[in-house]
Amino acid sequence: MSILKGRGAKIIEGTIKAVGYLSVLPVVLIVIYIILKGVPAISWEFLVSSPTDGMRAGGIFPAIVGSVLLTIGTIAVSVPFGILTGIFLVEYSKDNIVRRVINLTIVNLAGIPSIIYGLFGMSLFVIFLQFGSSILSGALTLGIMCLPVIITATREALLAIPKDLREASLALGATKWETTWKIILPTALPGILTGIILSISRAAGETAPIMFTVAAFYLPFLPMSVWDQVMALPYHLYVIATQVPNMPENIMNGTVFVIVVLTVGFNLLGAFLRKKFSKK
Repeated sequence: MSILKGRGAKIIEGTIKAVGYLSVLPVVLIVIYIILKGVPAISWEFLVSSPTDGMRAGGIFPAIVGSVLLTIGTIAVSVPFGILTGIFLVEYSKDNIVRRVINLTIVNLAGIPSIIYGLFGMSLFVIFLQFGSSILSGALTLGIMCLPVIITATREALLAIPKDLREASLALGATKWETTWKIILPTALPGILTGIILSISRAAGETAPIMFTVAAFYLPFLPMSVWDQVMALPYHLYVIATQVPNMPENIMNGTVFVIVVLTVGFNLLGAFLRKKFSKK
């Protein structure tokens, strides 16, 4: 029986490894394909110049700047509100039916398609509040889309901290806020950063929300304020791939490569910060 158990365990382990490798293989192949096709299309002129000839030539610099500005705006909107909401739900609100309904609603909001957020942002920010199609409207829309993930990550990270830590801090004379700010929040920060990384990376690659709120079809110059439209990499890729005839393939490949690099770059920066705070 012990031999059969040993063989069975090996079979199960081998199956798990095979499934894991098969799951990762498509991602690896896609990344290799993007690198092989995208790297030859990258040049200094492509990165720092504006599109010309109906976007069939030139570069993607306005789209890069627009994507970076939208990402920064999304972080400014979603991170403070998301973390503070998570802290309130765990540390200050009472455990009752209202809180449970709010938690369930937040979890469900994380699964709503991004195009719904885009239509909501257009209705509220662009039309009702008359912000127009602007960086402000796009950042607010993307920020709202990121909120459920950040709130959930914050809540789960705070709930994972033992109650003994809170009780010890309070027993030593610390106030509720001092305990939360100086003891609980730093301890939960790695888990919170994970949620922030996931949500911001998703927002950086979204097309539907910005299509209705901020993205311009063709705008070969940089924005001057938060009330201006911008080109953005995800929407720019959609446009040149579907709306512009006779588009050179190298421009599309280069744009895909830049989007992947920026998204991975945000992930690596977040992972670095997460590791740094984990050591403290």
